[in-house]
Amino acid sequence: MKDAIRIAAGVNQSNGRFRFVWLTVFCFVIFVFMPSVPLAQTDEVREMLKLTEVWTGDFDGMVKRRVIRALVVHNKMLYFLDGATQRGASYDGLKEFEKFVNKKLKTKTLKINVVFIPVTRDQLLPSLVKGLGDIAIANLTITPERKKTVDFSDPLLTGVSEILITGPAAPAIKCLDDLAGKKIDVRPSSSYYGSLKRLNASFKKQGKPPVKIILADEYLEDSDLLEMVNAGLIPMVIVDNHKARFWAEIFDHITLHPDIVVNTGGEIAWAIRKNSPKLKAIINKFVKGHKKGTLLGNIVFKRYLKDNKWARNAMSPKELKKFQDTVALFRKYADQYGFDYLKIMALAYQESQLDHSKQSHAGAIGIMQLLPSTARDPNVNIPDIKVLDKNIHAGNKYLRFLDDRYFNDSSIDLLNQMLFTFASYNAGPGKVTRLRKGAAKMGLDPNVWFGNVEVVAAKRIGRETVQYVSNIYKYYIAYRLIVDQLHIKNKRKRK
Repeated sequence: MKDAIRIAAGVNQSNGRFRFVWLTVFCFVIFVFMPSVPLAQTDEVREMLKLTEVWTGDFDGMVKRRVIRALVVHNKMLYFLDGATQRGASYDGLKEFEKFVNKKLKTKTLKINVVFIPVTRDQLLPSLVKGLGDIAIANLTITPERKKTVDFSDPLLTGVSEILITGPAAPAIKCLDDLAGKKIDVRPSSSYYGSLKRLNASFKKQGKPPVKIILADEYLEDSDLLEMVNAGLIPMVIVDNHKARFWAEIFDHITLHPDIVVNTGGEIAWAIRKNSPKLKAIINKFVKGHKKGTLLGNIVFKRYLKDNKWARNAMSPKELKKFQDTVALFRKYADQYGFDYLKIMALAYQESQLDHSKQSHAGAIGIMQLLPSTARDPNVNIPDIKVLDKNIHAGNKYLRFLDDRYFNDSSIDLLNQMLFTFASYNAGPGKVTRLRKGAAKMGLDPNVWFGNVEVVAAKRIGRETVQYVSNIYKYYIAYRLIVDQLHIKNKRKRK
């Protein structure tokens, strides 16, 4: 934990009315990539504001506007911000497309610009259809259901297979039949879920036990689940083969099984509105010469990700013993201050790996990595934080102070109150409050961390706090699995 408590009279939390996701373009064009000027003072700004309007023209209209609006998903592989730097496979591919278009049309100084508009997955295609963007790119598989509402370019990738990925916690799997009776984590909204359901139907006909499908949290992208597999937090997942190959260069402890396939023949393409023949034609010309390379990112991007502070294995025998040795104290003080004890333990694991002997170079002490000045503050006032019990007590009391002072707002649900509190524990409550205000200005939801305020955090203060909160959430899910498994074992013993 970096910041000691800053005593303040309090921050008035605005309920904040909901702003449409498409206003994100306002942020990225006006607030991020242009100088800070009063809106009324430049014709250029007024012209940019037109990008927030519904528009459903074809490529010739985009050429006149000199803008192509690309809807993307904020994601560690596809598109994300590191400070003011945009990164990701979607970003790389679309910048190549921008170069291609300008070269093709010989635009010289009056270039056509691709503007990136991050949206949530559930808003990707609806925003495209409505006219809030011109292209949607998010590793989209062409499906009959999607083709009912949008059109697709020629595929950038064909023959996509959904393959098994295992990690240190996985049992030995040699063939598809070995999956019978085994646990696999999968998001219900993913295509992998349907593939596993079909596999289970096949196993049933053969008289084999089904795959035990563990429903993964919808907040978790494929990269998050692979990170958890890599750390041994969950045993195995199903992922598209091209994604798996990409992440295998980042994560050292995952094993790809290209011969263990639950679905084959997928095609990945860019989505466009129906009745856009001119845009489709120019994209298809681009796709013809750019099917490989740009979609999967470059060496610099991969090296950048390689240096990230990924989740650790909180479920090894050594780490589980630390969990068991401290869980009673965490439960005691979490109950006292109205928290889920597993969330507090997840934060403590991120801070110290549940190692009370740790002391940071900044002077933070113990299992909760508290600064002595924080513990002495009147809002905490817990002495002797070198004692384990008091360290955990002080950490919980400080978290309660942060939550009550800065995030006690009925418009923020309990999960996001906790996530904002975690971010404040790392970066300081003042910064997080400013990030929420920035999110509102950007058309993002200031009351939601994932995919919203974390986007602003990545831009303004870098990736550290984003990864910090992400790791805590993964540890929390892992601890929930531990507790669930213990409950199952206890039930069996009682029988």
